[in-house]
Amino acid sequence: MVTVDEVRAVAGALPRSSEALVRGRVKFRIGRIVWLALSRDGSTMGFAFPKELRNALVESDPSKFSLPSKGDMRYHWAHVRLGAIDAEEMRELVEDAWAFCVPKGVAREYAVAQGYLESGTLETEGG
Repeated sequence: MVTVDEVRAVAGALPRSSEALVRGRVKFRIGRIVWLALSRDGSTMGFAFPKELRNALVESDPSKFSLPSKGDMRYHWAHVRLGAIDAEEMRELVEDAWAFCVPKGVAREYAVAQGYLESGTLETEGG
């Protein structure tokens, strides 16, 4: 089981990420884009995720993942129960959500710094 404090520590350490309290909920932003949010009771984490892949994500493990509310279906968003994941999976979900929203060059620099990629592994898009 993952705690809210563990999520906050990972999300808050990512470049360009900032934490905000919005209507009693902890949210993380990159600029004006909300890329991660925690439920008030700390049981669920909403995170940026490609719309076209989220049904497959939920179907892969419906006891763990869920779709956003009907009003939020227009966003690139999914939910996960924090009690159903471990620290390693939480880190992967948080870093992937962040990388989905941050400029690609920033994500690439972070991946290289973390040892996820070797420097020069990815070509720049469009050129």
